[in-house]
Amino acid sequence: MSTRSSFLSQPRAVWAVAFACVIAFMGIGLVDPILKDIAAQLDATPSQVSLMFTSYMAVMGVAMLVTGVVSSRIGPKRTLLAGLSLIIVFAGLAGASDTVGQIVGFRAGWGLGNALFIATALATIVSASVGTTAQAIILFEAALGLGIASGPLLGGLLGEQSWRLPFFGVSALMVVALVATTFLLPATPPTGRRTSLADPFRALKHRALLVIAVTAVFYNIGFFTVLAAGPFALPDAGILEIGWIFFGWGLLLAFTSVVVAPLVQRWLGTVPAVIAMLALFAADLAVMAVFTDHAWVVTAGIVASGAFIGVNNTLITEAVMGAAPVERPVASAAYSFVRFCGGAVGPFVALKLAENVDFHAPFVFGAVAVAVGVVVLTAGRRAVTGHTPHSPAGTEPEAAAVLVGDQA
Repeated sequence: MSTRSSFLSQPRAVWAVAFACVIAFMGIGLVDPILKDIAAQLDATPSQVSLMFTSYMAVMGVAMLVTGVVSSRIGPKRTLLAGLSLIIVFAGLAGASDTVGQIVGFRAGWGLGNALFIATALATIVSASVGTTAQAIILFEAALGLGIASGPLLGGLLGEQSWRLPFFGVSALMVVALVATTFLLPATPPTGRRTSLADPFRALKHRALLVIAVTAVFYNIGFFTVLAAGPFALPDAGILEIGWIFFGWGLLLAFTSVVVAPLVQRWLGTVPAVIAMLALFAADLAVMAVFTDHAWVVTAGIVASGAFIGVNNTLITEAVMGAAPVERPVASAAYSFVRFCGGAVGPFVALKLAENVDFHAPFVFGAVAVAVGVVVLTAGRRAVTGHTPHSPAGTEPEAAAVLVGDQA
C-alpha cells in the first residue's frame, strides 16, 4: 500500500473523530461575524459581548488542569463523548438565550466541553489510525486548520439569517459527531499513570515553562484582541463580510502553522523565531492602532495577524515540549492553564477601552501586551533555550497535543 493510500485509508473511527475535531475548532471564530449583531439585538455593549470569549477561555484554561485526570480514570472515548455532549448542550442553550449574560454563561460550559474533547482527540486519532504517527498528526492538524478557518465563514453564512443559527448549527453538527464517535470508535479503557491536579502546578516550578506560559499570557491578549475588537473596528462591514475576513485569517493561520513554522524554526531557531513573530505581531497591531479609521488597513491587519499567530503557535509548542522534565501532557496542562486564564481578561479590557477611549485603544492595548511578551521571553531566553527541542516542529504527537491548547 502506498504512503498516500495508507494516509487516506483510515478506519471510520479516525474519520469520525477528525470530523468532530473540525466542528470543535469552529467554535474559536464562530462568533466573530455575529458579535455586532448580538450586541444590537440584545442591547449590549461591546465589552459585555466580549465576555463570550472571556468565559470560554477562562473555563477552558481551568478545565485543562482536569482533562488528564478525567481521561486517565475513565478512558479517552468516554472523555471524548463527555466533551461532545457538553458542547451540544451548551451551544444549543447559547442559541436559545435571550440575554448576553446567558450566552456568556453557556459559552463557559462550551469551553469545558471543548477542553475535554480537544485534549483527548489527538491521542485517539494517533492510536486508531493506520500508517505513521506523522501521517496521523497531519490528519489532525488538517482538521484543526479546517475548523479554525471555516468557523467564521459558517458564522457569517448562518448569522445573516439569525445570530442564533451559528450556535444551533454547531450543536446539530456535534450531534452527528457524537453518534459517529459512539458507534465507530472502539472502547478505549484508561491506561498509564493516573495524574493529579497538583502535577501541573508542580511543573510551573520549572523556570523555562513558567517563562513560556507568562509570555503566552501577553501574546494571548493580542490574539483575542484581534478576534474581539476586529469586528467592531469595521462598522460598515456586514455579517458575511466579516465572516470572509476571518475565514482568510483562519486559512493563513492554518497554512503557516503547518507549512511555514518548520521553515522559520530551522532558519532562526525556536526561541529567536518566537521573539521575531511576537515582534511582528506587535507591529501589526500597532499599525491597526494608528490606522483604525481605515477599514482596508484593519482588514489587512486582521488577515496578516493569522500568519504571525499560526507560526507562533507551532513554535511555542516546540518550546513547551521540553520546557520541564515532566510528562508532556502535564506541561501542556500547566501552560494552557496560565495562558488561557491570564489572557481571558484581554477581550474585555480591549473593548472597555474602546467604549471609554476610542477604537484605536484596543489595538494599542494589544500591541503593548504582545510587546511585553517579547520583553519577558527575551529576558528569560537563556532558561528556555536550554530546554528547547531541536526536532522540526510538528513531528511528534506531543507537539500537536500542546498545539491543541495553543490553537483553541
